[in-house]
Amino acid sequence: MDQRRDRRRAHLKREPGSEPELSIVIPVYNEGENIVPTLRGIAAAVHTQPLEVLVVHDFPEDTTVPAVRAVQGELPNVRLQLNDLGRGVLKAIRAGFAAARGRYVVVMMADLSDDPADVDRMVELARGGADVVSGSRYMRGGRQLGGPLLKRMMSRTAGLSLHWLGGVPTHDPTNNFRLYSRRLLESVQVESVAGFELAIELTVKAHLAGRRVAEVPTTWRDRTAGESRFRLWDWLPHYLRWYRRGITGRFRRRS
Repeated sequence: MDQRRDRRRAHLKREPGSEPELSIVIPVYNEGENIVPTLRGIAAAVHTQPLEVLVVHDFPEDTTVPAVRAVQGELPNVRLQLNDLGRGVLKAIRAGFAAARGRYVVVMMADLSDDPADVDRMVELARGGADVVSGSRYMRGGRQLGGPLLKRMMSRTAGLSLHWLGGVPTHDPTNNFRLYSRRLLESVQVESVAGFELAIELTVKAHLAGRRVAEVPTTWRDRTAGESRFRLWDWLPHYLRWYRRGITGRFRRRS
């Protein structure tokens, strides 16, 4: 297992000058209805260049695959990436990290919930020294439109309390619409095992290590097509693990 992790870390490292400035990683599961509008939205709104977009799928029969192939002539910086780590969104994101060549890596969803118009501002903050830049629904200027009420309340409460009590410098640590510097991805061992806990893990670890964490206001929109794979009650214990680490880390640093 350690040898496999080391190989993947080595795969993240590229020769200087050979990589795009930005990689956008999009984990998918049967997003044939949504992926083309998402990719066209990125092409229209993201001006950072050179750019690559990785659509990471778990199996060749995924409905997203033919939809992407149909527009690759129109969008030549888009490529399909098979997740070879095992099924699930967490492993798809990690497979995307391993394949990404960019100096900065942004994770976006394929369901039109994340606004690609915010990506260039994320990159500017990263160029200024931030290793994590969060799209934030809960800072001034951010919004969340739609979604289950309980999920919205829990996300907002967790995000704001971790910000104010734990000192984590984002109001929205659970949002997966996030930029990571490659230097952070190369230096942090991922421990997450379920769902979308990766975002809060990397954010908390970056903060506790003294890395700069920044945020930009974003508007999140609930999906209008396809089925969400978000599993709140299955993933909640894993979120709480990093929530507690963020809260207690502040007091340990003071002692």
